[in-house]
Amino acid sequence: MVFQQHALLPWRTIQENIEFGLRMRGVAREQRVQIVGEIIKHIGLTGFEHHFPGQLSGGMQQRVELARVLVNKPSILLMDEPFGALDAQTRVQMQELLLSIWDKSRMTSVFVTHDVDEAILLGDRILVMSNRPASIKAEVIVSLQRPRCADTTVSSEFVKLKRQCMGLLRASTYQGGYFRGLRKEEPEGCS
Repeated sequence: MVFQQHALLPWRTIQENIEFGLRMRGVAREQRVQIVGEIIKHIGLTGFEHHFPGQLSGGMQQRVELARVLVNKPSILLMDEPFGALDAQTRVQMQELLLSIWDKSRMTSVFVTHDVDEAILLGDRILVMSNRPASIKAEVIVSLQRPRCADTTVSSEFVKLKRQCMGLLRASTYQGGYFRGLRKEEPEGCS
């Protein structure tokens, strides 16, 4: 599980944080060092193995969070808004890293996000939730070709999917002609 808020152990180095699960499973030290070294290289943190979480940027910490999960080779990856607190540039880098990891592993992933573009870029299925009480309002199948990258977000198929998702979100938010307590007024050309 990868959370939005960092759950790294601040008193452990990056190396120690990533190898923690392997250590708990009884993997021998030399094997842990090898496995962790490979994943650190893969996520672009070579040279930061002996740093502590507080010495890293938010994006780097999130890479460590992801590495700490991936090193244990889970069958399912659960991610709860993991990129929500990142700046736009770092968010794109993390999305591309996750796409790269998925292309290699094909691991089942459940990714919670409030960002429609992120859901379309990363997902194969999007479950659109309604307002309170939360329930699944619709399922949208994403048939964009893989591999995907940031440029995918400007394709006509991507825009079509975004319109569909935004329509579903608007429909679940409008109640009696009101949107969050305000009268629904759309600029000309918007629907």
